[in-house]
Amino acid sequence: MTLGWLSIFRLGLVQMALGAIVVLTTSTLNRLMVVELALPATLPGLLVALYYGIQITRPRWGFRSDTAGNRTFWIVGGMAVLALGGIGAALGVVLLASAFWPGLAVSILSYALIGIGTGASGTSLLALLATATEPHRRAAAATITWLMMILGIAVTAGVIGGLLDPYSPARLLVIVAATAAAMLALTVLAVYGIERGLIARQDPRAPPFRVALAEVWRERRARNFTVFVFLSMIAYFMQELILEPYAGLVFGYTPGQSTQLAGAQNGGVFVGMLTVGIAATGFGLGSLRAWVAAGCLGSAAALLTIAGIAPAGPGAPLLPAAIALGYFNGMFAVAAIGAMMKLAGEGRGQREGTRMGLWGAAQAIAAGSGGFAGAAAVDLMRGLTADAPAFAAVFTVEAGLFVAAAILALLVMEGRNPAARLQAGE
Repeated sequence: MTLGWLSIFRLGLVQMALGAIVVLTTSTLNRLMVVELALPATLPGLLVALYYGIQITRPRWGFRSDTAGNRTFWIVGGMAVLALGGIGAALGVVLLASAFWPGLAVSILSYALIGIGTGASGTSLLALLATATEPHRRAAAATITWLMMILGIAVTAGVIGGLLDPYSPARLLVIVAATAAAMLALTVLAVYGIERGLIARQDPRAPPFRVALAEVWRERRARNFTVFVFLSMIAYFMQELILEPYAGLVFGYTPGQSTQLAGAQNGGVFVGMLTVGIAATGFGLGSLRAWVAAGCLGSAAALLTIAGIAPAGPGAPLLPAAIALGYFNGMFAVAAIGAMMKLAGEGRGQREGTRMGLWGAAQAIAAGSGGFAGAAAVDLMRGLTADAPAFAAVFTVEAGLFVAAAILALLVMEGRNPAARLQAGE
């Protein structure tokens, strides 16, 4: 048996829960450390880099999904670890205000748990989708699940932003704990019984993990796509840790307003993903390669706009520029994810999870590197010039990386869309 549309939608709820918890650590807590606690942006940059760095273990989680079966256990277990890490990260921020070193220790442990939980839950979820979804549904399944993840991020950021003002440490802890508990409960309900009708993918004769990973790496298309994922994700995540501090320091946004800015940006991501999902998957308009390139170039233009309005200060149109950035980010991301879901099922059999894990590890390493590089570059530039030109310089560099990612996409990705390939019998 394979996954029906209802089961795909339910698994999308897990992606939504993942996004809802992670956005609190990468946006809200980051802003509180930089603005309210006046800590260097490098600190949250290092913590988020730790969270992403630990996800280098994703190929092993994927390999385990390929060979051991019982993905539900890893999805729910990973979400429980993620929820615990999210609560601990909020506690770490509260402690940093009065006891720096204990707060830092709690934060390091918590962000490590966030990385482990996200890697275990997210990779097992994607492996289940890649192996149990009919080939002609994979691109649509990717669109549905990522749209729901972005919806979770956008709604969570918007709602939490409204509840967080006026800010207090106690209010922060209550909000984060309630969110984490609710998302864990949602995950349990979402995955309950889904695997019951599926054939377990156990393979006692599977080669060792290193051999399986080497087999996947020797596949030219998988290897080239890994390089593209790495470069594009560096560009995608460079602004993740600096946009909200930028809004607070240069444009005078409050914690709640900057969190709502992140929600609006992710709302733009949602609409961008929906645009590609309807146009490319529903009507077969344009190739995945064209959508990726257009999204990258549009993101570059939006970043140049965000950088260009820095001298205007408070009152400048930062919100529409951030929404535009989210929109083009969404276009790029969902097209790349559609290609990823499709490619995961090609090549040597029973390696879908390993491929997804390889690309997930490349994405995680790039995200951590990009997030840290953006934060560290802002700290360096702020030591040389005022806040506005410092942030503007970093956003401009990020725009250049998006242009490079667009060029790489045109070189390594196929030009024909999945619908056309299916009609051609490929």
